[in-house]
Amino acid sequence: MATHTGSEGTVKSGANAIAEIRSYTISETGDTIEDSSMGDSSRTYKAGLKTFTASVECFWDETDTTGQGSFDVGSTVTLNVYPEGATTGDIYYTGSAIVTGKTVNATFDGMVEASFTLQGTGALSESTV
Repeated sequence: MATHTGSEGTVKSGANAIAEIRSYTISETGDTIEDSSMGDSSRTYKAGLKTFTASVECFWDETDTTGQGSFDVGSTVTLNVYPEGATTGDIYYTGSAIVTGKTVNATFDGMVEASFTLQGTGALSESTV
């Protein structure tokens, strides 16, 4: 059984790595559609549409114009998430996503950080590098 540390992963916007990543989340969910009818003794459901969302937290880097800079609110990007790294044979998740939020924050005794939220549009696929 293989396990991995978070430091192995990376996130890319298209072919461009996002600089200074601290953490990321990708979540895929599926709707259910109730198809129960009179006379049923239990509720029943059919599988519905799937969707995914993602978030990326990083140290803000104004020089990362092709990575963090591509995450402008309203833009559509090809999101590639590599939990185990991006070398041959590694699994990654890919899909088209709309950038829905961007937050830049700092404290007087900390680093300037950036957070991005994305809404998938279409399917999330699992592929191999």
